[in-house]
Amino acid sequence: MKDVERFQLAGPIDTWRALRDEIHRDVCVNGFDASLNSFVQSYGDTLLDASLLLLPAVGFLPADDPRIVGTIAAIEKTLLRGGLVLRYNTAQTNDGLSPGEGAFLACSFWLVDAYAMSGRREEAEALFERLLALRNPVGLLAEEYDVDLQRLVGNFPQAFSHVALIVTAFNLMRDRKPAEQRSERAVP
Repeated sequence: MKDVERFQLAGPIDTWRALRDEIHRDVCVNGFDASLNSFVQSYGDTLLDASLLLLPAVGFLPADDPRIVGTIAAIEKTLLRGGLVLRYNTAQTNDGLSPGEGAFLACSFWLVDAYAMSGRREEAEALFERLLALRNPVGLLAEEYDVDLQRLVGNFPQAFSHVALIVTAFNLMRDRKPAEQRSERAVP
């Protein structure tokens, strides 16, 4: 939609806008659980997923929106293990895999971004430094980290973890972060 406007391309922009707004309203109504004060993994469910941390980064809602603040708090309460973020509760989610996995490092970087975007700069920097300290001697990260065994686990090296590290580093070093630049609600 932005490219159609920016480059004056042909397209049913009014239809797309209306559909976007309808989807946004639907997610806000059906994807938010007021009793948890959080967005949820799927409609009609009360389970959380760390991908919800991306909502402000993609411009769905601003980071200071009470629903985003509540979602961050709910994820901290339910998905943090040893200070790092699980993708979701594998014992409660039927994903076809055996329950149990390490903290997903990309998700922990997403929490750093959420902290930074919501004004929790000190917590963002502290978690970022902790994540950097998990790298192996040549600076590589795996997919996950086992907080009990204190070691990298899963696919190694994991590009997804490294991409998240790079994005988060850029988010922390700039006044106007890349995630906020993608948001329609960003201040010009």
